Amino acid sequence: MAQDMLLLWGSGSPPCWRVMITLEEKNLQGYNQKLLSFEKGEHKSKEVMDINPRGQLPAFKCGDNILNESCAACMFLESQFKSQGNKLTPDCPNELALMYQRVMEGIELNLKSGLVIYYNYKVPENERHDTAVKRNREALTTEVKLWEGYLEKVKGDFLAGNTFTLADVCVYPSISYLFRFGLCEERYPKLAAYYHRLKSRPSIKASWPPHWLESSQGQDMLKGI
Repeated sequence: MAQDMLLLWGSGSPPCWRVMITLEEKNLQGYNQKLLSFEKGEHKSKEVMDINPRGQLPAFKCGDNILNESCAACMFLESQFKSQGNKLTPDCPNELALMYQRVMEGIELNLKSGLVIYYNYKVPENERHDTAVKRNREALTTEVKLWEGYLEKVKGDFLAGNTFTLADVCVYPSISYLFRFGLCEERYPKLAAYYHRLKSRPSIKASWPPHWLESSQGQDMLKGI
C-alpha cells in the first residue's frame, strides 16, 4: 500500500501538509517521499514536472494514480482506505455537508493568505501598488473573521462538529500558516484555541514542518490583519 506511493513535498506548504496529515491518519506511514526546496527551485525540477506539469508541490502518486491537487488526494486516500486508521468523514449528513463546505472554503482561505504573504515575491517591484496591498489585506481580514465566526458557532472542537474530519485536515495547515506569519491570537481567540488544541494531535505533530521545528519564530507580516 504505502510502498506504492510517492510524495514530493515542501516544508511548510499547506497543500503538502494536508496530504501528509491524511497519510498519518490513515496509518500509511512508510510511503516514499522526498523533501524539496522551494528556495532552490526544486519544485520546477524534471522529477516534479514528470508528475505535476504545473511545477507545484505536492506531486503525489498512489500506484498509477496521480493526485496533485491536495484536497483531491486527501479525499481519495480517505475513500480508498476508509476502514484503515481514523475515519475522516462523519456519518451524520449535516456534519458531512459542513465538512465538504469547509474543505472547499479552505481553498479560498489559502488563496487569500497567499496574496498577502507572497505579494512581494510574486509581483515585480515596479508593478507593486499600495492599493493592491490594501485590497488584499482587507480581503484576508474579512476571510479570517469568517473563520473565527465559524468556530464560534460550531458545536464541538472541530470544524465540522465533534470529530476530526477532512475539514480539519485541509484547513488546519492554512490556519497554522496564518499564525506562523503573525496573526494576532488575542484578536482571534477561537482560531488561536483551535490552532493550539490540534497541535498535539499525533498526525499533526508527526508531519509538523521541519523548518518550523528548527525555528519557532515566524514572521509578523499578518500582525495587522
